[in-house]
Amino acid sequence: MSPKFKGLIFGIIAAIAYGSNPLFSLPLYAEGMTPDSVLFYRFGIGSLLFGIVLRLKGESLKIKKKEILPLFILGVLFALSSLLLFKSFLYMDAGVASTILFIYPVLVAVVMAVFFKEKASWLTYGCIALALIGIVLLYKGDDNTTLNTTGMILVALSALMYAIYIVAVEHSAVSAMSPGKMTFWIILFGTSVFIVSTGFMTGLQSIPPTMSGWINILGVAIVPTIISIMFINISIKYIGATYAAIIGALDPVTALLIGVLVFYEAFTFRIAMGAFLIVIAVTLVVSGNTIIAGFKRRVTTKWSKG
Repeated sequence: MSPKFKGLIFGIIAAIAYGSNPLFSLPLYAEGMTPDSVLFYRFGIGSLLFGIVLRLKGESLKIKKKEILPLFILGVLFALSSLLLFKSFLYMDAGVASTILFIYPVLVAVVMAVFFKEKASWLTYGCIALALIGIVLLYKGDDNTTLNTTGMILVALSALMYAIYIVAVEHSAVSAMSPGKMTFWIILFGTSVFIVSTGFMTGLQSIPPTMSGWINILGVAIVPTIISIMFINISIKYIGATYAAIIGALDPVTALLIGVLVFYEAFTFRIAMGAFLIVIAVTLVVSGNTIIAGFKRRVTTKWSKG
């Protein structure tokens, strides 16, 4: 299996995992929990469980002094992105917020081009445009959906934080660290944001009142936290920040499937076309250059023989 293909697989898994956020968080809101308290448990329990798993596997969690600050910054960036996204759910439909969040591949490409002089190909920009068109088509407005200004600002800031996080993972001093260890410390340091935002005791007092609530707490701690962070870190190592970010556009497709299969939402031709364009964009961004190179070789060979 080539590194590029591994990066694709891990990126897809990360996108699907992160797209499950509303599946676990919205039922917790319905039980009276706030975004800050949900994330307090998400990051706290997530870091505890993941630390136990790593220790059982025999992986060392020790870090050097020079690695503390970069890991802390990465943890804060990811935590703030999550907090802003979760707060936006209070002002607008979660599916719409999750869709708007995926302006972040564009922001990643801009950051990489401006600050790191990365030269993106026309194919890359075309895939970004195609993915964005697909995301727009996935949005299905109705009389019950309004684009609240506060919600839009919150989710736009969330996208910016996540874009900076992705770029920082690739270019930080800890980029060579094992994905497992990096993920553990990012989640652990991210917990500090919610200790501050909730007040430690306040966070503990907001306890899920039902067994299903605790199941959702475990779900949000494991799936969109541990799995998504670890796998996006692995994907970035294999294919870089820009490609990993574009693959993340599969997140709205995840939200779509959850809506249709779990909440019995409508599945229209427009929605199907949006999902199709995103899948095509992701396929081209990973294998497009290879396909083009192969086509050029065949044309050259045919021309030389002719």
